[in-house]
Amino acid sequence: FEPVVQFLRDAAHDPDVLAIKQTIYRTGAESVLMDLLIEAARRGKEVMAVVELKARFDEEANINWAERLEAVGVQVVYGIVGLKTHAKLLLVTRREGTRLRRYAHLSTGNYNPRTSRLYTDIGYLTADVGLTADADAVFQQLASQARVKPPQHLITAPFVMHRRMIAHLRQVTASARAGRVARVVVKINALTDPALIRALLEAGQTGAQVDLIVRGACMLPPGVPGQTDNIRVRSVVGRFLEHSRILYFRWGAGEDAEALYLSSADWMGRNMFRRIELAWPVRDARLRQRVIDECLVPYLHDARDAWDLQPDGSYRRAGSDGASAQQALMGRFAAKS
Repeated sequence: FEPVVQFLRDAAHDPDVLAIKQTIYRTGAESVLMDLLIEAARRGKEVMAVVELKARFDEEANINWAERLEAVGVQVVYGIVGLKTHAKLLLVTRREGTRLRRYAHLSTGNYNPRTSRLYTDIGYLTADVGLTADADAVFQQLASQARVKPPQHLITAPFVMHRRMIAHLRQVTASARAGRVARVVVKINALTDPALIRALLEAGQTGAQVDLIVRGACMLPPGVPGQTDNIRVRSVVGRFLEHSRILYFRWGAGEDAEALYLSSADWMGRNMFRRIELAWPVRDARLRQRVIDECLVPYLHDARDAWDLQPDGSYRRAGSDGASAQQALMGRFAAKS
């Protein structure tokens, strides 16, 4: 999380930065990020904050932050009526010579310094022209509630995300029927949406290999994992609260038949239809492989913190003295540092 703080700190102090926009869901009563937004506004930058007043556990803190931000001239908006803003997005616009360049941070987790030490999440920094243009369009829509050009690269809920996920699952299903490579790995907090569950079942029963890493509620019908060996469900409960959402699809052998997304959304009806959510593609092959190697493969092989769903709906511990995905990740970064 410290690189995110440093990113915003640099933006607040950089005289060439013209504008900063950020969504605020759960930030906490004390937040260095909110302090930096206030400082940026005092330094004359255009600052927009999209504040979600109904963020669970942080309603009072967010109201207080909204008042403090407005007091220094920050444009505070409250999103689209009837939709909770759950997306995590930070956008910086900087003057570089004769042109403007945007930099964005997208996250699976909240901009909250406290929970960043307790949750596992992924942050994604980018200057990609397409992604940052889409991010700016999302902020425009949240601020004006006017119709804007649909994003070309970011996938948004409640507008297209549900359909896109169903479409990818159907691609995988078609590939399985044709006897080609067909693979799904989904890491989320909860799986309760009926249409997505049906699409996952169809993919698995057609022959696709489906792994679901679902920390909490999983409404896959009891008995289904026993009907096909192609669908496996596990929950990982370790030292940290698993919070990242990672969506991997493969529907053929070529690199163009593979997609990996990071997202703020669980596969629940509320996330797909009643919240502003984001998913974004990891298109760089090296970064995509890094996410697979660090954030998916270790969880599929975890034999200490994992619990596997049984045909009767109960969970059985995968092991108690084997490899731990969380410990492996801590070890990897301890070695780097």
